[in-house]
Amino acid sequence: MKRISFKSRILLFFSVIIAAFTMGIILFEQQQVKKERTDSLERTLDNNADIIYQYLKRNNISVQDSGSGTQIDELLDYMQPELRLTIIDWQGVVLYDNRADQSTMENHLARPEVQKSIGFGHGSNIRLSSTNNVKYLYYAKNYSDRYFVRVALPYDVELQSFINSGNSFVYYILFFFLVCVLMMFYFSNRFSKSMKELRKFSLSVKNGLPIPSSFLFTDDEVGEVSADIVENYNLLQENRRKLAAEREKLLQHFQFSEEGIAIFSQDQQQVYANSHFLQFLNVIFDKPTLDTEQLFSDPNFQDIVRFLNERSPMENMFTKRIDKSGKQLNVRVIIFDDESFELYISDITKSEKTRLLKQEMTNNIAHELRTPVTSIRGYLETILNLYTNREDDRMYGFLERAYAQTIRLSELIQDISMLTKIEEASDRFDLEPLPMKELLEELKSELADKLREKNDNFIIDVGSEVVIHGSRTLLYSIFRNLTENAMAYAGEGIDIVVRCYSENDDTYYFEFYDTGTGVEEKHLVRLFERFYRVNEGRTRNTGGSGLGLSIVKNAVLFHKGSIVAKNRAEGGLSFLVTFPKHHQ
Repeated sequence: MKRISFKSRILLFFSVIIAAFTMGIILFEQQQVKKERTDSLERTLDNNADIIYQYLKRNNISVQDSGSGTQIDELLDYMQPELRLTIIDWQGVVLYDNRADQSTMENHLARPEVQKSIGFGHGSNIRLSSTNNVKYLYYAKNYSDRYFVRVALPYDVELQSFINSGNSFVYYILFFFLVCVLMMFYFSNRFSKSMKELRKFSLSVKNGLPIPSSFLFTDDEVGEVSADIVENYNLLQENRRKLAAEREKLLQHFQFSEEGIAIFSQDQQQVYANSHFLQFLNVIFDKPTLDTEQLFSDPNFQDIVRFLNERSPMENMFTKRIDKSGKQLNVRVIIFDDESFELYISDITKSEKTRLLKQEMTNNIAHELRTPVTSIRGYLETILNLYTNREDDRMYGFLERAYAQTIRLSELIQDISMLTKIEEASDRFDLEPLPMKELLEELKSELADKLREKNDNFIIDVGSEVVIHGSRTLLYSIFRNLTENAMAYAGEGIDIVVRCYSENDDTYYFEFYDTGTGVEEKHLVRLFERFYRVNEGRTRNTGGSGLGLSIVKNAVLFHKGSIVAKNRAEGGLSFLVTFPKHHQ
């Protein structure tokens, strides 16, 4: 069966609508004309009834008299020849009828026009007369003091034509219908032209044929929309080509990357995996394999699978270290917005050995120095307390300097011990719910003298409802080290501000900043390294172990948080810190 074209469907659909609308107008208009002409005819009959009644009343003609018929007939000679007059009393008895013998006529009280006149004063009805079998338009009027006067005209062809005529309007409406159909034909033809071009375009796309550079569309809104569709398709194709080129570059980068990289769909099906990823998997697995999806059932990746299945909506990254076959591998998973995810495996054996070597070396040095430094500090304190000639003796000055250096060395050893404890004995820290505003007020009170000495202002903008489940020692150490760092390096007369600027269901967001001088951008990424100095002169002028910010970083990581440093646009250094609301 051949399918009707879009143009034909539009033309047919709207033609039917216009035809229905046109017929409705014709029928409505004819009904209105019929009603108006019927009302006009009834007004004429009403006038005739009034004339007859007034004539009878003025001439004191009694309808019951046998001689009254002649007088009434004289009056009717001056009216329409076909007019029928019937006079009916209140009991329904016909007293006079010019078209029939009233003595043979039945009671007329139940006639529709009479019943209407009883209720409304007048009434009309069209029906066949039972007396002479002629169809009449009856009109009865109630004269309550005497009787009913009913006049009627034969409802013949002439009268029907008068009531129902209105053909000129019908011709006008039919002409209107024809014009509308022609207009619909014209506009549907213009509209379908653009649709044909679009159809041609879609078939070219479907069949893989070259797309012409331009199509000829009609000069209207439909044509503009069609042209926009073609233009957008061409742009989409161009973007697809560019995206394919970028994808190829990315895949080449993945392929030559030293990290193992794999991408999986939401249902844990492999989308892509480079050769290094497979190599690292075979180091971890007991048996060689090319099936990357086996990792989701391997015990080494159990924590990764648990994270994928049980993570909260706010968590999108997880890191785990795997030691296997003498190698130390770092596994990181990143969740994307569409719930697909990426797995990175990197070999950190060399860097981890270097880190552990440095850590072991500093820990050993600290351990070996702790006892002799404590002894030297005690000896120097004893000598300084026993010294009698303090004002002029240069020896006393040298002893004081030596004592100051031993204190500094003791602080260095103490900071190294703190780092060691965080990294190797984290279970020794007691965890408890800590109101941060109370802890910061305690810190402000302890540093009040130093703040006053520097003319610095310590501002706390943290609500009393902010409570972190963590170690009092480490949380206090975080903000003390940050504050002392700001007091030492940011300048004098500055504001030091701690504020909790946001929170969600899982995390508190803190900002610690000063209004001082800040640091050069190149130093920001290394501020948290052990013993890193922005410049060596700062150490000599301000003291410190160079481990304060390393302790801060490790203490934040201990609480499963994060910290980054940046310069403020208004001046000064800012640290953005996050803490989970619940201990993990």
